[in-house]
Amino acid sequence: MVAESNSPARILVGTGGYAYTEWVTAGFYAEGTPTAAMLERYARRFPAVELNTTGYRMPRADSLDRQRRQVSPEFRFAAKLNRALTHEVPTPRWRDAAARYREGVAPLVQAGQLAAVLAAFPLTFDRSEPHRRYLSELLDALAGLPLAVEFRHRSWASDRVFAELERRQVALVAVDAPPLPELFPPLAIATTPAFFYARFHGRNLRGWRSGNLGLQFDYRYSDDELQRWAAERIVPLSRRARCGFIFFGNHVRAQAPADARRFMAVLAGCGLDVVPPAV
Repeated sequence: MVAESNSPARILVGTGGYAYTEWVTAGFYAEGTPTAAMLERYARRFPAVELNTTGYRMPRADSLDRQRRQVSPEFRFAAKLNRALTHEVPTPRWRDAAARYREGVAPLVQAGQLAAVLAAFPLTFDRSEPHRRYLSELLDALAGLPLAVEFRHRSWASDRVFAELERRQVALVAVDAPPLPELFPPLAIATTPAFFYARFHGRNLRGWRSGNLGLQFDYRYSDDELQRWAAERIVPLSRRARCGFIFFGNHVRAQAPADARRFMAVLAGCGLDVVPPAV
């Protein structure tokens, strides 16, 4: 278990993705806002973002360099690990994919703007022996990057797993999701003093069972749910890390930025060091 720190973490809150046209309709962006202008306007309200695009398309150094230049040097990017390394595994050429990923995020590393690399594994990635071996080799291949691992399958909820992540100084992602029996539980375990990482997926039980992404992430958190998360998980995590990253993925109808802003206020009310927008 990571020991408590004398100074609480600096906490950066944001959303999973930012370029949603429906956020214009919902009023988060002004009418007529072009996609190319969304990141700069997003950064006026949040100090960090979790990039979804790197999960679906291999990151390109020139593209990420352009993105980082649109915002303040203090702004931070968390980048999803490409699905070729999380969902389509193991493939014979995964080591080449890992090398290309490292090359793609290099501008963020060099500028000091890479918050974390998020390795978010699907429900099918259970704790079988081939998956354990692959994960070990993958973490070796990505060593040196600030890594955070999100497990979807509850078989990974094991003290041995947590101890190995701590040995490697890899953050275990704290996840909020519907209370389905097969899902990884909403634990708050610090496995590195460098940072903690939390993701809010929403609790739309019917949506998760349907597999429809439009329903899955259609959820608005109540004040009580946010306050309980802050008190029971974020406050303890903040005592064991120098920095914390929290992202809301309930993007439907711009619920993610609304809930993220509300959560920033909740955390500030708990006396935590909430980082303002990097403008």
